[in-house]
Amino acid sequence: MESFPPTVILRHRRENLKKCSLRGLETREDMRFYSYPTSILPDLTSYVLLGMDAPVLSKEESGKGIFLIDATWRYATQMLKQIPTPYPFIIRSLPPNFETAYPRRQDDCPDPSKGLASIEALYLAYVILGRDPTGLLDLYHWKEEFLEKNAESLLALDKS
Repeated sequence: MESFPPTVILRHRRENLKKCSLRGLETREDMRFYSYPTSILPDLTSYVLLGMDAPVLSKEESGKGIFLIDATWRYATQMLKQIPTPYPFIIRSLPPNFETAYPRRQDDCPDPSKGLASIEALYLAYVILGRDPTGLLDLYHWKEEFLEKNAESLLALDKS
């Protein structure tokens, strides 16, 4: 079995855990959760930050770790500004044809149709990078709706 760097998740301390789509993944061996602004992040040199408006994530990055910022849009923007530049990681977005199932009600979301829930983004990144996504969506309330909405696009990923 191939070994990958652990997924690093930087969660804002004000993230509402009752609504957090990543809730329940904290005990997984392939995940490392850090709290913003108090935690010191590990070396992220060989990581890919999942973001927007960046080149699309591809299999070429399969050996890299995944870095995910888990917060509201407004907080995520602030958090990224606090990370010293030049960034030690690269930034990649997910293919634009995927739709969220998460019922978003945030005024600060730049484009609700493009933004995925953190767990949806993480699931897609695992699939694209050739990692086993088993169990990632198990506790996600909108799992079936997300998989249904994106069935064709997920099938296309499997074929590529």
